[in-house]
Amino acid sequence: MSASATAGPAAPPGDVGAVDFRRVLGRVPTAVSVVTALTSDGPVGVTVGTFASVSLDPPLVVFYCGLRSASATAIVEAGRFCVNVLAEDQQRQCGAFASRTGDRFASCGWEPGANGAPRLDSCLAWIECDVESSFPVGDHLAVLGRVRGLSAAAGDRNPLVFHRGRLTRLDESFLRHAPTRPFDWWDA
Repeated sequence: MSASATAGPAAPPGDVGAVDFRRVLGRVPTAVSVVTALTSDGPVGVTVGTFASVSLDPPLVVFYCGLRSASATAIVEAGRFCVNVLAEDQQRQCGAFASRTGDRFASCGWEPGANGAPRLDSCLAWIECDVESSFPVGDHLAVLGRVRGLSAAAGDRNPLVFHRGRLTRLDESFLRHAPTRPFDWWDA
């Protein structure tokens, strides 16, 4: 085993601290999205770093927010939402929707999607959902959505990525097509 593979002491089984958890899981890159909804009080939105597909049949996705997030509560109560996948040049929007103050929607243009939830301008993709369920998971709220519509922007812009505790971009020099083995399970 290489020295880099053993950097840092290993925690005893079952005794994982928050600092170690964040340090190690921070090495897993994630795309950044803004989840939006339209409520009777107007549009709401929040930046999330944990968004994933769950099922193809039925088409389900999930995102996670802090358990005490007023925005997450408003999204669940609205009953429908839009996941706006941010592009690498949308750091300003990421920061605005991660903020606890100010008019988050002043950072960008938007229009109502087919389900009424705001679709932010210039994103890479939009996934419109109905809230299927929500439930607490540790210190977060999981919101499961049934996908009702989706679209992707034209072009080849890259996603905004969160890695090692900061926003980052993919390195263009490594974005060459390399022959790979297909994931048969992905298309199944």
